[in-house]
Amino acid sequence: MTFPRPGQPLVATCLDLPAGSPGGSVELFRDLYTGEDPLIPARAFMLQPPGRRPAVPAGLELLAVTGKTLEGPAFRRYVAALGQALAHALAPEQIGVLHLHHLAFGATPALMRALPHHPRIALVHGTDLLFAEMHRDQLRVLRETARLADAIVAPTPAMADHLIRLAPQTDTHKIHHIPWGIPDHLLTTPPAAPKRSTTSHLRLLYAGRLTAEKGGDVLIKALTAARGVELSVAAPRAEFNALQPVLRKAGIHARYLGWLRRPQLWQAFTEHDALVMPSTTLEAMGLVALEAQACGLPVLYQPVPGLRETLGGSALATDFTDTAAIARDLDRLRTSPSLLPALRNAGRTNAARYPLSTTAAALTDLGKQFS
Repeated sequence: MTFPRPGQPLVATCLDLPAGSPGGSVELFRDLYTGEDPLIPARAFMLQPPGRRPAVPAGLELLAVTGKTLEGPAFRRYVAALGQALAHALAPEQIGVLHLHHLAFGATPALMRALPHHPRIALVHGTDLLFAEMHRDQLRVLRETARLADAIVAPTPAMADHLIRLAPQTDTHKIHHIPWGIPDHLLTTPPAAPKRSTTSHLRLLYAGRLTAEKGGDVLIKALTAARGVELSVAAPRAEFNALQPVLRKAGIHARYLGWLRRPQLWQAFTEHDALVMPSTTLEAMGLVALEAQACGLPVLYQPVPGLRETLGGSALATDFTDTAAIARDLDRLRTSPSLLPALRNAGRTNAARYPLSTTAAALTDLGKQFS
């Protein structure tokens, strides 16, 4: 367990995903609370996956709770079991404040059940909003969390607006805008870019989950009319395999890079010409885009809520649902000698606005108001 600095409350937080799960929320969670000298000292928990216990970073504790689900009596039993495990693990007198990552799912009600009298800071992501739209019990949890939280943190105004649409009774005075951030060392010492080989092809990279809202199918359809592009994909293997029939039908060959560890991904950023982000609904923040920009990789994105606010004019907004439009924009990137360098410079400037240390400091200051 890590210990807080004088005047800094010890946080209790839980992400009810198995350790090792992919996704930006997991990386942010680990960045903030784990390591030998975490930015925010905390008792931080995730779920122990089936099988052999995985290696985890210092400061991350695993809970052997099974039965995760989203609806009905089974969901309530899961929350009760998770709450009991957290209550057993935590000493209330040591904790100053709760960080409730995701306003929905099981960890948030479980943590409030385990420590019912502690201040609560709820942090809006994106999947909690999406799942609350699809599942009645998740909408109930989200609304209850918004009501009971002492403060709600949204990384972009778009996420706050979306929350209010789902939970219109939320006290808007409780909402604080604190952007997520990327590791400071990535901003100060990004990986060195290899010497670029001369090629007439535009080397595109897709990096992240391939769930429906991330727009993998949309991307493949968009590329059917594009000329002179090569596509690489860094994603979980099972999700890439599920996309293979769509790739074959479209006649597109994609180079699979694997599900890369962060340093490997950052190096991959330096070996491509643009990151593509065809998200179909929303993104809480788009951390992978900011990490790409920090590494000098221009971003081509669908201007959905979250990305629109985070990236703005520092990246190239396009419409991945319009094959003619995406073909034109890709051709511009491929043939205009000044566009990619301009986007690299604008991207680096934009990424520098979001150091993770600033996020951690703002969350800590907020916690001090309630502890």
